Amino acid sequence: MTGRSDSENAGSGEFSFIARHFRPLAGAEALDLRDDCALMRCPDGEEFAISTDTMVENVHFLPDDPPETLGRKLLRCNLSDLAAMGARPHAYTLNVTVPRGGRHDDNWFAAFSRGLAEDQKRYDVHLIGGDTTSISGPLVLSATVFGLLRQNRALRRNGARAGDDIWVTGTIGDAVLGLMVLQGKLEDTSGFLAERYHLPQPRTGLKLHRIVSAAMDISDGLIQDCGHIAAESGVQLVLNAKDVPVSEAAASLGQTLLMQRLSGGDDYELLLTCPPERSHALQSACQDAGIPVHRIGQVQTGRGVRLLDATGRDIVLEQGGWQHF
Repeated sequence: MTGRSDSENAGSGEFSFIARHFRPLAGAEALDLRDDCALMRCPDGEEFAISTDTMVENVHFLPDDPPETLGRKLLRCNLSDLAAMGARPHAYTLNVTVPRGGRHDDNWFAAFSRGLAEDQKRYDVHLIGGDTTSISGPLVLSATVFGLLRQNRALRRNGARAGDDIWVTGTIGDAVLGLMVLQGKLEDTSGFLAERYHLPQPRTGLKLHRIVSAAMDISDGLIQDCGHIAAESGVQLVLNAKDVPVSEAAASLGQTLLMQRLSGGDDYELLLTCPPERSHALQSACQDAGIPVHRIGQVQTGRGVRLLDATGRDIVLEQGGWQHF
């Protein structure tokens, strides 16, 4: 995102659009969004963790989702990746591709940028640049986040070992049920599930170095993401369905939605493996951060993912999780 001059900023067009909505979000490294690049320095002894995500209308969000939540959701999805690596948020870039002649007017983007401003304060992160363009198609939003952490302290997916316990933060499956509520397929008078769909809660601030053996965020469904850790670590993850934490709102809808909860995406909770002797340290770290955490299974030798019912019998996994291809 670059601007040209104050005279252009006062008028109409791309550069005045950037000046109105995105320059107020820019940090010092962005050079006021007036140059071709941002300038960012990594502190001594630290390294950047970098992640990017794209959200497409009618794929990742609904056309009538509130604009003030969309920028926040985009940012939070990326911040969840940083949390999974043990990095603290620092900065982000933003790309916006706007449908031509659509409803995304100045008022829409004013609400969009207000939401971003709120979360920039919440998560201590700032905008450093990006791009704006138009398209004969859906609204497309993309962000790249930059986090910082001490060198060689990143949490990875490939460290799970047989004998480790499996843990998750928060509750699982609320977002997919929230989407079903917004689509008119379910009812939730509390509004909790739709809120969880609109606004994930990235678990930033957890200090898990030398506590957990593997970590990732749950974006494509618990079962599928367990499969990623299993594949990267060369182990089998065995889950106990009865131990997967469920919110009060989700529980009120009954057990028939179990597989939707376990395979639906957009949770943005953390999936962790931890040696039993470090479980107390994990629980203490989560308690200090005000983040609930639950043990849901164990890592074993083997491959893939098993899901067990309350009697210890295997539940057939017919659906793994969200995939684009």
